Amino acid sequence: MQTVAILGGGVAGLSAAHELAERGFQVRVYERKPMLGGKARSLGVPDSATNGRMPLPGEHGFRFFPGFYKHVTDTMRRTPYGAHGNTFDNLTVATRMLLARAGKTEITWVARCPRTLDDFRDLLVELLTPFGVPPDELAYFISRVLIFATSCADRRLHEYESITWWKFISAQRMSLAYQTYLGQGMTRSLVAMRAEESSTRSVGTIQLQMLFTLISPDQVFDRLLSGPTNDVWIYPWTEYLRKLGVEFHTDARVLEIQTDGTRVTGAIVESAAGPTSITADYYIAAMPVEVMTALMTDDLKRAAPSLAHLDKLQTRWMNGIQFYLAKDVPVVNGHTIFLDSPWALTCVSQRQFWRNFDLSQYGDGTVRGILSVDISDWDAPGVVFGKSAHQCTAEEIKDEVWAQLQQHLNDSGEILIQDSNLVAWFLDPDIEFPNPSEATNAEPLLINTVNSLQYRPEAQVELDNFFVASDYVKTYTDLACMEAANEAARRAVNCLLAVSGSTAQPAKLWPFEEPDFLKPFQEIDRIRFKLGLPHHLAYPIFATA
Repeated sequence: MQTVAILGGGVAGLSAAHELAERGFQVRVYERKPMLGGKARSLGVPDSATNGRMPLPGEHGFRFFPGFYKHVTDTMRRTPYGAHGNTFDNLTVATRMLLARAGKTEITWVARCPRTLDDFRDLLVELLTPFGVPPDELAYFISRVLIFATSCADRRLHEYESITWWKFISAQRMSLAYQTYLGQGMTRSLVAMRAEESSTRSVGTIQLQMLFTLISPDQVFDRLLSGPTNDVWIYPWTEYLRKLGVEFHTDARVLEIQTDGTRVTGAIVESAAGPTSITADYYIAAMPVEVMTALMTDDLKRAAPSLAHLDKLQTRWMNGIQFYLAKDVPVVNGHTIFLDSPWALTCVSQRQFWRNFDLSQYGDGTVRGILSVDISDWDAPGVVFGKSAHQCTAEEIKDEVWAQLQQHLNDSGEILIQDSNLVAWFLDPDIEFPNPSEATNAEPLLINTVNSLQYRPEAQVELDNFFVASDYVKTYTDLACMEAANEAARRAVNCLLAVSGSTAQPAKLWPFEEPDFLKPFQEIDRIRFKLGLPHHLAYPIFATA
């Protein structure tokens, strides 16, 4: 039996292990943390459990499964859960998205194609409630979205990869409302990227996918897990993989990847017993970009030049904080985006989706609701202390986020966020404080800046028996998320299958789907691009710069 060493036990590593174990390979996974799941894991809040209860459930950040996720949800369908189900059954469809604004009318979007009278009513409210963007600017923004939607793949790759979304939509010359809501708000809140530095190719592609799932009657816009991530996904998944024969080694940090110039010959892994040399027939590096970058020795760069420029890829912070409430505050049946929040907050009220989990069995028994909040901008000054998040202490981060929630949700007369309702809070432990005035982040998030695609490798690199699986790998998904990690793992596995001579069927891959009515326009643009002509609907892109 051929052996595979997978370096990293996050979603990419577990996904690769899943595909390989089902195809008869002997798989060993090495994870640096004591727990599997990577950024997708949940974890118990230390010292929170009393009288035999379970610890309060904490997490790196809330889970989000939009409708265009195909790879990770396919894996979930193939992961048993309970007597007859699978972990995909633990996804709950959200029906609304709240766009909360400080001191202004809130906007509720229908997070699915309208199916009921209430859906249609909310859709009309959504369409008729203004953001305060001048009509001519709104029309211009719509025209830019249409131009991107009708552009061919070559134009998106060779032209839009080099243009920031901010410049593409001419945000620099527009009103503050345009910049705040259409330029920055949706971009940074959903994908932790800044419109001012992120590639139009990446931002435009993801925003279109979100839009297509929103308006398609056979699609789902937003799904959330029906319980703590480990309980309803990670634990059943790893249990299934163990039954397939996968070996897991946690608290095992990769120190070195060894190569003879054509193959990887081994890896040095440090555990409680000290450094150990491991060998296998094949190796898959399923570690995040900042970890892989630190392992790139000169020998490894020479042997695999497509990995030599990983240090040019950029990361940003997107980490979570949970607030545990004595009285549940549902807010909305889905995600809330706080459009005027300087820290680009997004939030999910978890209890309404965790219908089969009794929160009284956690912590001290008094918790009845959980607000799970993601912080996407760690550089902007806050509203309480005037400092950026990475300059704050943990307590200051808590106070600042709480205040920004209050600014947005307590401005309509009803006081939803009350100090007296807060039982406890938990900040992602990846945020560490070696210096009281400067936080560090153990797990930042890759962002797709302009012209960064050239530095990202394919899943198969120049070494004969070495493959990479992480969200920095070139994928259809093209976003730092668990879908990209799962897709990258499938690509690495397919390359391994080809090299090993396996006759097993390759893992399935799903390209992004776009509506058929766009294809004639995209074909016209393909011809025009080949002839060196601009898009047929466009003003010159730089004319408004």
